[in-house]
Amino acid sequence: MSIVDWSDTARNDWLALNQFSVQGPKLTRRPYVVLFIDGLPVVVVELKNPGDENADLWAAFNQLQAYKEDIPDLFHSNALLVISDGIEARVGSLTADPVRYTAWRTIDGASVDPLGAMKELETLVHGLFRRERLLNYLRHFILVQDDGPLVKKVAGYHQIHAVRAVVESVLVASSPKADAYRRGKGGAVSHTQGPGKSIEMTCLAAELLRETPVQADTRPRLRELLSHIPSRGIVSTTIQKFTPGEDEDSFPVLSERHNIAVICDKADRSQYGFQASLDGKAMAVAISLDLRAPV
Repeated sequence: MSIVDWSDTARNDWLALNQFSVQGPKLTRRPYVVLFIDGLPVVVVELKNPGDENADLWAAFNQLQAYKEDIPDLFHSNALLVISDGIEARVGSLTADPVRYTAWRTIDGASVDPLGAMKELETLVHGLFRRERLLNYLRHFILVQDDGPLVKKVAGYHQIHAVRAVVESVLVASSPKADAYRRGKGGAVSHTQGPGKSIEMTCLAAELLRETPVQADTRPRLRELLSHIPSRGIVSTTIQKFTPGEDEDSFPVLSERHNIAVICDKADRSQYGFQASLDGKAMAVAISLDLRAPV
């Protein structure tokens, strides 16, 4: 049973405390604002006075590092850290270095800096911390990489809104009621280098279907999995395994089902048109959607 009710914000206990005192092994610290959901401290906000020339964003960042050292118990359930000088504001994860702290530049996902460049903190609060949106973010847009030193990664504003748009498009395209123009066409998201495409793809797969992926490491294995994929399942592979085998001169039908979404995290211009080539490193995920279940 989950501590947090993900579907009904009113059934959760929400609390924001200013100057919340936490006793550490040696010191008592008082973070500026701590946001609790059902008793769990999930967000820590450190604000600095914009009138103090020595108190900028990075003074707030350094203060958070001191809190992590002095009162580590506060961060066991931490999801997000926010730093601000009252004008500029950045959000990051527990393990993020300064370059990974980013601005939140939209409220509705359409307008950029809707309140003006001097109101970054207000835009972040309205754009990320509305209760429904924050619950969705906590559930679908935070990743933990544990194949080495533990790293927590959080999505940016462009990733959360891109994922929501793709989810809507995929559900329409995979529906039996979709018209001929939309059927099977989930769409594409165009990005420049370095915006976090792989994180976005991972979050998209998680929001469409929260299942443990099965790895297809060969072409026959991929075809076997797709031919017997359950009503709810995820298959992860590299994109070249969708290509015909050496004894085939055309692409075979891998499944007759209409509700399998294929997501690729890399589609360069070299992969378009008649001279297209396939990059063996590009990851693809096939997701079997249970259209009876809400996403």
